[in-house]
Amino acid sequence: MNPTPEIAVDDDEEINLLDLLQVIMDNLRLLVIGPLVAGLVALGITFAIAPTFTATTKFMPPQQQQSAAASMLAGLGALGGLAGAATGLKNPNDQFVAFLQSESIANALIDRFNLMARFESDFKVDARVKLSQLSQISSAKDGLITITFDDTDPVFAAQVANAYVTELEKMLNRLALTEAQNRRQFFEKQLTDTKENLTAAETALRKSGINISALKSNPQAAITAVAELQAQIVAQEIKLSSMRGYLTESAPDFKQAQTELAAFRNQFAKLEKSSAGSMGGKGSDADYVARYRDVKYYETLFELFSKQFELAKVDEAREGNVIQVVDLASTPERKSKPKKALIAVLSSLATGMLLLLFVFVRSAMRGAAQTPETAEKFSSLGHAWRKALGRSQSV
Repeated sequence: MNPTPEIAVDDDEEINLLDLLQVIMDNLRLLVIGPLVAGLVALGITFAIAPTFTATTKFMPPQQQQSAAASMLAGLGALGGLAGAATGLKNPNDQFVAFLQSESIANALIDRFNLMARFESDFKVDARVKLSQLSQISSAKDGLITITFDDTDPVFAAQVANAYVTELEKMLNRLALTEAQNRRQFFEKQLTDTKENLTAAETALRKSGINISALKSNPQAAITAVAELQAQIVAQEIKLSSMRGYLTESAPDFKQAQTELAAFRNQFAKLEKSSAGSMGGKGSDADYVARYRDVKYYETLFELFSKQFELAKVDEAREGNVIQVVDLASTPERKSKPKKALIAVLSSLATGMLLLLFVFVRSAMRGAAQTPETAEKFSSLGHAWRKALGRSQSV
């Protein structure tokens, strides 16, 4: 056999294309058999790997139910934004994905399926990490949320994928019930206080007596408007107080609410001034009008709080958000991993690239070693290497 020609490197470091082709032809057996053997070995290894099955479940989050509740609140007047503003989300699916990825649901699944023992984890945090690695949760443009889970047991994979939806339903019911209870308790207290104030205002009105001149002034229309506007101011103030819990003062919605409150107050000041002027400054008439206005004010406020209280009671009584499952995870029939053919092909390609690089580098080094200067450098490198390993011999 003829010796393998080395790649010639001239002074301009130009490599002849024919020399490269010659190197490939001289090492053709290695470049063909090597990748083939590597692919066969990788294929054999895949048979030793336990197959992985992927179970998938898809569901539609309860977006329509929230939208209906928000529209119901919007029709209740000034206090509608108190509970409705907090439910407005640009993309509700992101919130449900975050719920599914929360530690609460992960811990529930770990306890339910005893995943610490299955994953051989000493700590729950390690089991959560392993669970997140095997789970894939995503939200598509069609509004559906997809949950996939990988496991060597197809039945277990389907059970865990479906359990995600079950645990999410439990969380939503718990959160909805807690939020409704808080709102009911808040409006129940406001309703009780308003009822006491209304009773006191009615008692003060009866004690003032019915003055004939006050009746002739017929202040009912003006007083009713002022009282209702005053109630709206209080409702707007309560709404602003609630918005401070989830919005900053620089938020557009918060600034708009402040502007509305300022407009209500300006309108109230004008109506109150005109109402006082129409009474001519008479003490008894003004006293009667003021007390009558207090009664109308608390009546309006009592009506607003009553609507909110009844709505909170309805929300508390319902079971919570309903999740519509589109595709329930069933036992997968075919494995998803490992992909044997793909692994074998990629292994062959990677091995072929490495071997091609190896033969080129080896041929270039052999060609460079033929020059005396390069040979001396290689000798110095070998001597330094042996010295570093403690194998140098004294001459």
